[in-house]
Amino acid sequence: MHDIRLIRDDPQAFDAGLARRGLEPLSAQILTADASVRALQTEIQAALARRNEASKLIGQAMAQGDKEKAEALKAEVAELKAVLPAKEDAEREQLAALHDRLAALPNLPAADVPDGEDEGGNVEIARWGTPRSFDFAPQEHADFAPALGLDFETAAKMSGARFAFLKGQMARLERALGQFMIDRQTIDAGYTECATPLMVRDEAAFGTTQLPKFREDLFQTTDGRWLISTSEMSLTNAVREEIVPEADLPIRMTALTPCFRSEAGSAGRDTRGYIRQHQFWKVELVSITRPEDSDAELERKTRAAEAILEALELPYRKMLLCAGDMGFSARKTYDLEVWLPGQNAYREISSCSNCGDFQARRMNTRFRREGAKGNEFVHTLNGSGLAVGRTLVAVLENYQQADGSVIVPTALLPYMGGMTRLTPAH
Repeated sequence: MHDIRLIRDDPQAFDAGLARRGLEPLSAQILTADASVRALQTEIQAALARRNEASKLIGQAMAQGDKEKAEALKAEVAELKAVLPAKEDAEREQLAALHDRLAALPNLPAADVPDGEDEGGNVEIARWGTPRSFDFAPQEHADFAPALGLDFETAAKMSGARFAFLKGQMARLERALGQFMIDRQTIDAGYTECATPLMVRDEAAFGTTQLPKFREDLFQTTDGRWLISTSEMSLTNAVREEIVPEADLPIRMTALTPCFRSEAGSAGRDTRGYIRQHQFWKVELVSITRPEDSDAELERKTRAAEAILEALELPYRKMLLCAGDMGFSARKTYDLEVWLPGQNAYREISSCSNCGDFQARRMNTRFRREGAKGNEFVHTLNGSGLAVGRTLVAVLENYQQADGSVIVPTALLPYMGGMTRLTPAH
């Protein structure tokens, strides 16, 4: 959510930020609407003040025996009472319209975010690991993983496309990945493990910006709640409408949860295999910080995600997203892209973002500095540490063998009950 005061103070800077997002200048329209609301508020305040003043004068006029003046004042008060509701209704409508307009606009990019319209403008920051050299032609996971227990046909019979039914050793491997990740993020990276609701109300989805813009990407229950598309929705809203003591910051939370996405905006993309599903597991990392600490926290969070890939010995690259490719609520984002030999390409496996105070304004989450009188909005950050399903795909493709088996990464062995290799059913 944007601060209208900043738009008033520097409309040119606001328009410049929107331009980097590929949007037309809007400050003039917003400020016109803002001026109309403020003018109405001034009229209402003046009318209320006059009504109160006139009400007092009625008593004085009656006490002085000036009946004519008292009746005139009564008529004025009655007229003010008659027009005030309409003005107040107009104020509420215009204020709501201005709020909705601001809520529909994405966050402005940070100064160090590169310009660019789409993923072609992203900047590679670093690479880790060397892609494995195969002595056979590596396959995509969708071609060999069904023999290992990644069953799309059974899932399709009951749920349709973009669902999977994992069996036996494949289910064990996915569970091992999730447990490994949550252990690393709590023990090594210092995040507090949380078990969160999987359904939230409108205001929570609005707070983390899934509503109203991404309504079509969500699943809604019959009683109006929303299934979480990421546990960012429940973790970040844990501090909704709170004033957090400065001593409690930073707050770092993580959760391993199922996530649900309709993928309405990705028609035709990754329809084959386990990359883009309606239901998947993910370890989410959320931080709540002071404004001056959020840039360093983004680096720390991204490093926590990188550590998982390195422990699994999966080659990856770190990308700084350009202004045109960032998510709606982000002011700066790093994507981690893992190497998939079956596709001969790097694919996104984690996205870590600093949202600044953008979400905090929507949630009304503030903190109070010790000794200070006023409150300030916190900064919020989120990231995947990691997406479990995509990590499963990366393990399958990077550790595949010529006979169709898959070697279990060393880091996962303590979670696999003695299993060292996934073997195909014949």
